[in-house]
Amino acid sequence: MYLSQLLDRQHIRWKRYVLAICSILICVSALHLMVGDIFISPFAQLSEIQKKLVIELRLPRLFAAMVIGSALAVSGGVLQVLLGNVLAEPGVLGVSGGASVVMVMLLFLWPTWATPVGFMVAAIIGALLFTLILVCVATMMKLTTTRLLLVGFTLGILTGAIVTWAFYFSDDLSLRQLMYWLMGGIGGSSWYHHVLTLFLLPVLAWLCLKGRVLDKLMMGEQHAKQLGVDVNSIRWKLIVAVSILVGGAVALGGVIGFVGLIVPHIVRLTLGAGNRYLLPVSALMGATLVVCADIIARITLDSAELPLGVVTTSIGAPIFIWMLIKHHDSR
Repeated sequence: MYLSQLLDRQHIRWKRYVLAICSILICVSALHLMVGDIFISPFAQLSEIQKKLVIELRLPRLFAAMVIGSALAVSGGVLQVLLGNVLAEPGVLGVSGGASVVMVMLLFLWPTWATPVGFMVAAIIGALLFTLILVCVATMMKLTTTRLLLVGFTLGILTGAIVTWAFYFSDDLSLRQLMYWLMGGIGGSSWYHHVLTLFLLPVLAWLCLKGRVLDKLMMGEQHAKQLGVDVNSIRWKLIVAVSILVGGAVALGGVIGFVGLIVPHIVRLTLGAGNRYLLPVSALMGATLVVCADIIARITLDSAELPLGVVTTSIGAPIFIWMLIKHHDSR
């Protein structure tokens, strides 16, 4: 009876938390549509220019921020289970960088394929390749937290160097624009780019429904097998799903770091480690965080716009350092 009451209370806590995050997300989304070079009041009659501004520029940008935040937060939560490491995150481990490298290769070698869909396919291939490298290295070598992070940092530095070399050896203006975009930004988002979200949303929903399976994987491989989980099959499916989400997020908004680290960790600290609830709540909180970060990126400077990746990194880096110190025991 006591256990049943405890579970009911926990369920109520999760519901309240979801309602609170949804309320915050609605508020910041409304603010996102209002602020900018031209302030748009929700209570005033909109002119044709203002309607066009909201529908053609601000709404696509808002949806891009939501999708990117949700995708990165859920990817981070799943990677942390797959690698058995609470410090795992697509940006920190170089997965996002791998996606960006293959996108740059596409622009160099097959420029006719440099379309939103082409970029997404290239980003997914790059993210999948680097995710496989990390999972294989972590599993075969049984790396500690510190060593796994070093491998991830090394891959990130390598991808950054490759992109920088490509930048300096090219006079192509589009590549220079891509370099800025890879710092993280959704200023160029349009409805045309949201063809990518048609591929991302089903994958995102599927991952959010795999919380129970991830809980079993957290208990250990043997225990999961005893509970009827096909460990090898589900692991490969999760790797592919994470790669699609990370690749799609990079294709939509460039390399935006630390979202997949901060959000699952905050949810885990606040409400516990049950992935059944953690992943959907992380999706909502990730969307809220990136929308807030994009508002900051837009209004901080008068004459220019900060890269979105700079804002999320400024928020996430101190939290990452704190987490690294907390887990310095190298488990």
